[in-house]
Amino acid sequence: MILSNDSIVINKYFEGTSKIINLSTEIGKLLGVVDSTYLRKPEAALRKENRIKSIQSSLEIEGNTLSIDQVTTLFNNKRVLGPAKDILEVQNAINVYSQLDCFDAFKLDSYLSAHKLLMNGLVGKPGQLRTKGVGIFKVDEVAHMAPPAWNVQHLMSLLFDYLKNGDDNLIIKSCVFHYEMEFIHPFMDGNGRMGRLWQTVILMNENPVFEFLPIEVEVRNTQQDYYKSLSISDKQGISTVFVEYMLEIILKSLKQLVTEQRSQLSDIERVEYFIENFKQENFVRKDYLNMFKDISSATASRDLRKGVEEGFFAKKGDKSKTNYLVKKSVN
Repeated sequence: MILSNDSIVINKYFEGTSKIINLSTEIGKLLGVVDSTYLRKPEAALRKENRIKSIQSSLEIEGNTLSIDQVTTLFNNKRVLGPAKDILEVQNAINVYSQLDCFDAFKLDSYLSAHKLLMNGLVGKPGQLRTKGVGIFKVDEVAHMAPPAWNVQHLMSLLFDYLKNGDDNLIIKSCVFHYEMEFIHPFMDGNGRMGRLWQTVILMNENPVFEFLPIEVEVRNTQQDYYKSLSISDKQGISTVFVEYMLEIILKSLKQLVTEQRSQLSDIERVEYFIENFKQENFVRKDYLNMFKDISSATASRDLRKGVEEGFFAKKGDKSKTNYLVKKSVN
C-alpha cells in the first residue's frame, strides 16, 4: 500500500518471490493428492474434530480461555462452566462455522453478515463497518494505526474487487485478503477472527477440503510468527512476508490432513490410492512403503498380497527380489 496525506492508494499487494512460487506449486501438487477419491472429503468424525480445533484455536489467539474439551462440549449442545463472554464467543463461532458454505466469498454484504453472526452480543453494532479511528497498541506504543474510518468502505470495496477480478490464483488471493483486511481493520472488534474465517471461506472456492482444514491450529501454534509477519508487512507496505507465512501454514496443514487420512484407509483403498498416485507400472515394496510411511513392512506385504489376489498387481520374484507390475487401473 502507498500512503498519502488524504488517502491510501493500493498499488501492488505483494511481490512474486521464488518462495511464494515454490510454496504455491507444492500446495497445488498436494491438492492433487487430496483430490483423490479417498482424501478429498475427510471422514465425519475427523471433519467434526477439525472444525472444533479451528474454532478453539482461532478464539484462543484472541484470548478466549475455553479448552478444546469445553468447546467440544458446547459443540455437542451441552453446558459448560466458564466466563459468559468466552462461552458466547464459542457459541457464535460454532454457528458461523456451521454455515461456511452459505457465505459468498466475493461479496462484502456476505462478509458483513458473517461478522454480525460471529460478534452478535459481543459488540454494539455487529456486521457494520467502523465509524471511528482505531489503533493496535502494545504496552504504551502504537503497533498499528488503521486507515481512517471514512476510507474503510472504499478500501474494502477495492479489496473485494481484487478478490473477484484479480489475476493471482485464489490461494494467494486468500492470503493477501487476510493481510489487507487486518491492515484496514474494518471493525472495532473481531478483525482477527474474521481474517482467519474469511480466508477459509475463500479457500473453499479453490477446493472443498479447506472447509475442514484447521489452518487456525497452525496459526495458533506459530502465533509469534503470525504477528511478526503482519508487522513486517506493515513496515514494508506490502503483504509479501505475510503471504509467504500463510502459504507455509496452508502447506503444513494439508500435509497433516493427508497423513491423517492415509492412516484411515483400508488395504484395498491404499492399493488403489497407490496406483492413482505412483504413476509407474513397475515397483517394489520399498516404493509402496515410501507412499505410506506410517504403515509397517508387514502391513505393506499384506496389502501387496491382497493387491495380487484382487488382480491389481502381477508379482515376479520372491522375498527381497520381488517386483510388482500394475495390471488394473483405478476408475
